[in-house]
Amino acid sequence: MMAKVYFISGIDTGIGKTYTTGYLARQWNEQGISTITQKLVQTGNIEISEDIEIHRQIMGTDLLEVDLEKLTMPEIFSYPASPHLATEIDGREIDFSKINQATEQLKEKYQVVLLEGAGGLMVPLTRNLLTLDYIEQQKFPVILVSSGRLGSINHTLLSLEALKHRCIELYALAYNLNDESQDEIISKDTAMYLKNYLSCHFPQAQWIDIPCLSDH
Repeated sequence: MMAKVYFISGIDTGIGKTYTTGYLARQWNEQGISTITQKLVQTGNIEISEDIEIHRQIMGTDLLEVDLEKLTMPEIFSYPASPHLATEIDGREIDFSKINQATEQLKEKYQVVLLEGAGGLMVPLTRNLLTLDYIEQQKFPVILVSSGRLGSINHTLLSLEALKHRCIELYALAYNLNDESQDEIISKDTAMYLKNYLSCHFPQAQWIDIPCLSDH
C-alpha cells in the first residue's frame, strides 16, 4: 500500500521539484490513485502559491476547491527567499500546526498527498529547524529530485547520505530529464552512476524518469 504523504525534495534549487510534483500527480491520478499536491511553505508570493498553480497546469485542471480553501498552500510569505528569512521579513512565524492540519485534511480527501518542499533537504524553515528535521519528525518517505546536470552526482550523494544518516525512507529518486547536461557523455554516466549507487545503498527505492516537457 502506498504511503499517504510523500515529501518531494530536490538536490538543489531549480532542479525541477515543481514540475516533478505536478507530473507525478497527473500520472498517479491517471492510474486511478487519487492524488493531490501541497506546498509546505511558499515564498515570493501573496495569496496564491505559484507552485500549486504550476502543478494544476501540469495536471490539466484549474485551481481546485482545496486550493481555494488554502489547504494546499497553508503558508505563503511574500519575500522570495529561504523560509527562515522570508518569515522574518514578513514578521510572522510559520504555523506548523496549520500546515499539519491541512495535510491531515487532504489525507482524508485523497489517497496520496505529494508535499513539495522549498529547495533542498538542508534548507532552514526556521533558524533552528531544517527541512530535514521536519521530514524526520513527520516520518515522511522522500522522493528526491535529481538530474544529469554537471555536479549533480555530488549534490545527490550528499542528499542521500543525509537521508540515510537520519534513517529516513527514500521512496524514489526522480531523475529530471529536463535538466540534463549539454554533454551527453556526462548525462549518461551520471544516470548510470546514480542507478548503481541506488541499487547498492537504497535497494528498495524506485528510479523514476521524469520526461522532458516537450514529450507531454
